[in-house]
Amino acid sequence: MTSFGYTLMTEQRGPRDLVADAVAAERAGFDFEVMSDHYFPWLDEMGHAPYAWSVLGAVATATERVGLMTYVTCPIMRYHPAVVAQKAATVALLSSGRFTLGLGSGENLNEHVVGRGWPTADVRQEMLDEAVAIIRELLAGGYVTYEGKHYRVDSAKLWDRPEDGVPLALAVSGAQSVNRYAPVADAMVAVEPLPDLVEGWDRAAGADLPKIGQQPISWGPDTDAAVERAHSLFRWFAGGWKVNAELPGTAGFAAATQFVRKEDVASAIACGPDVSAHVEAVRPFVEAGFTHVALVEVGGEMQPDFLEFARTELLPALREEYGEAKAPAIAGRAR
Repeated sequence: MTSFGYTLMTEQRGPRDLVADAVAAERAGFDFEVMSDHYFPWLDEMGHAPYAWSVLGAVATATERVGLMTYVTCPIMRYHPAVVAQKAATVALLSSGRFTLGLGSGENLNEHVVGRGWPTADVRQEMLDEAVAIIRELLAGGYVTYEGKHYRVDSAKLWDRPEDGVPLALAVSGAQSVNRYAPVADAMVAVEPLPDLVEGWDRAAGADLPKIGQQPISWGPDTDAAVERAHSLFRWFAGGWKVNAELPGTAGFAAATQFVRKEDVASAIACGPDVSAHVEAVRPFVEAGFTHVALVEVGGEMQPDFLEFARTELLPALREEYGEAKAPAIAGRAR
């Protein structure tokens, strides 16, 4: 059984629209909602990048049922991990415990703005290790003092936090990151539907934990327009995350994807009005063993019509094909 979520894509929507979309997605019947946390969009054409945490606060109070999650927050440069812990605790309280903190090692695109340079991948992983330890300890309560290779914390304490803590979901891409983070996380985040990731995660975690994936689609009544929109706004994904993490700005993404063709994008993203094509788009995640799949509708202006389509056609079709999850919220192991 698979839970189906909706992505609040901050790169293609302004803050007030994102809150309205979150409410509409809950009414449409989505099980959970995830939100990106960027300082920049990948491409200028996307046009937006509001502060995710302000929007999350509004979404937490405007919705009642859906699970909420960052997909994902980087706690290593732009945000100090002690501040991330405070933000997560506050959103968890505002949402009455519906929030999961998704964490990853970030992208140069967003982290370069603080002017500290972009560390190598191995250093970023070291920084994330320390950040997770600090966040976990602060969310557990009490005063925290920490001195590590990359961070210092001096007598920090979260005065408002949920008694049960906040689940942490860690982004992984291969065996090394799986073995590194499965033992310390409550859920897995991945953007590729790889069965080896799922099997390795459960083995390293010693438990069957939530696995959250994400699938873009470009729904719309005109297939050609849907392909055009997907190419204009989502061709950035073609380089893969190892490349995407290193590019410093939108100009870099535009240059790196200048030769990506419309047919290349259409082969990776279901485009047009066919419900069955969008149902099939998530099958690799379901068959790989992911418990949660968040859909991304390409195009900010498409969100209201897409959410109505999801309510009346897409979500019923997804649940008929893959079953309806009995426990759709993102919940990790008790700690």
